[in-house]
Amino acid sequence: MAPDTGDKAPDFTMATDGGGSVALKALKGKKVVLYFYPKDSTPGCTTQAIAFRDSKKAFDKLNTVIIGVSRDSITRHDNFKAKQELNFILASDEDGAVCEAYGVWIMKKLYGREYMGIERSTFLIDEKGVIRHVWRKVKVKAHAEEVLKTLETL
Repeated sequence: MAPDTGDKAPDFTMATDGGGSVALKALKGKKVVLYFYPKDSTPGCTTQAIAFRDSKKAFDKLNTVIIGVSRDSITRHDNFKAKQELNFILASDEDGAVCEAYGVWIMKKLYGREYMGIERSTFLIDEKGVIRHVWRKVKVKAHAEEVLKTLETL
């Protein structure tokens, strides 16, 4: 069952761009925007990443870490981050364990073809590791601003 608002956020440790790693438990005391997206360097994913990049200073002022998650490799993340000058963490969930834990690995349909993929979703996690808001089937336009507005009300 997918976690929802009020639930304890599933813990994770993932490899990140630049050869690092990130663990939810290490971020206690900070808010976390954990956003799942289908694939690096695709139009919607690029637009979404740029919006978070451009809003990062506002998120920083609210003691919030942004983490973008896809199943892309670290090499793809490094290339995407460099090309788009991203200033936040990209985490690689190559085995899909974190996508499964957050319930974002779903059956999708495109042109009548069914396949498994990431549902574009965002989880706002508070300083104690509790999910405070969930966005599913995210529409990219103005999403970063919507997350920021919600964060300001916490």
